[in-house]
Amino acid sequence: MVQVELKGIHTVKIRKNGRIFVYYYAWRGGPRLEGVPGTAEFMASYNEAIEIRHAVDDTKLQSVINHYKKTEFPKLSDSTRRVWSPWLDRISAQFGQMRTATFNHHEKIRPSIRRWRNQYAETPRTADLGMQVLSRILSHAVDPLGKIASNPCEGIKHLYTSSRAEIVWTDDDIAQIKAVASDEVCFAVDLAAHTGLRVGDLVRLSWSHVGEDAIVITTGKSKHRREAVVPLYDDLRSLLGRIPKRSPVILTNSRKKPWTNDGLASSFWTAKVEANMQERDLHFHDLRGTAATKFYIAGLSIRVIAEIMGWEEEYVEKIIKRYVARGAATREAIRQINDARQRRADDAKKNGR
Repeated sequence: MVQVELKGIHTVKIRKNGRIFVYYYAWRGGPRLEGVPGTAEFMASYNEAIEIRHAVDDTKLQSVINHYKKTEFPKLSDSTRRVWSPWLDRISAQFGQMRTATFNHHEKIRPSIRRWRNQYAETPRTADLGMQVLSRILSHAVDPLGKIASNPCEGIKHLYTSSRAEIVWTDDDIAQIKAVASDEVCFAVDLAAHTGLRVGDLVRLSWSHVGEDAIVITTGKSKHRREAVVPLYDDLRSLLGRIPKRSPVILTNSRKKPWTNDGLASSFWTAKVEANMQERDLHFHDLRGTAATKFYIAGLSIRVIAEIMGWEEEYVEKIIKRYVARGAATREAIRQINDARQRRADDAKKNGR
């Protein structure tokens, strides 16, 4: 039988009643091992002791990272895992031994997060990628683990700036994610795409905000000094009619409780992964652009849409030209081709008579 040398075993010999008893411990001060060296019982006892010794402190962020790597990380595509894996190691090295509860104190932890991000500031997109991975870990700590109340990365601006106003979810994009998402996530996606409300306003939107002709709600971004007024056009009325009234708040999770920002973000990301859309440059926030196209199709003017969205009119015009006008032009071209084909067919019939 092959002998395996186990390092660190602490041996204690005790003389009792004229006999010598030998006891083995996994390490000095460690647990006592069962059996005798060379037996399966001894090896099992040793391996169990080592596993316990190396177990990560459940109060540290490293335990959250490990849980994420075990449960969610394998769901990502191979390419995403390759890109994210070094960042998980960097996050472990920087924050892994910090108490998870520390991340509940945003005013104290955010400076540390910014300092870490700024190490990569010379390449803003790289720095933002690191922040994306850290934010994902902390969202995991919020939901499903429930170890912190909210994500301290929320509100920290990206270093790389570019306008996403012209990026929208198309009907095909929405259909793809809704094919795998829960009903609760589907309702959130649809309501975002029909109202243009930001996620913070969306999760607190109540049935009491729905009037006879419009949804009226103060916006969080304006610190509730400004109201968003969304007309109740037919498609929006129809959507509200399909959402079950489980709570004073319109959107609820599977437990029939109002969503939190982080809870919705986590479930939305899971749906993106299941729909194989995690590498697509589409954020939940981009559903606002989709709403702008729906407003226009419903008959609202560009000026009114700009007021609802809090955008410049030129942004709205770009979206309309790209996603609505172009689609209309394509449909018109198809109609003309079909008409021409039909005329040729009619002429052929006439000439054949």
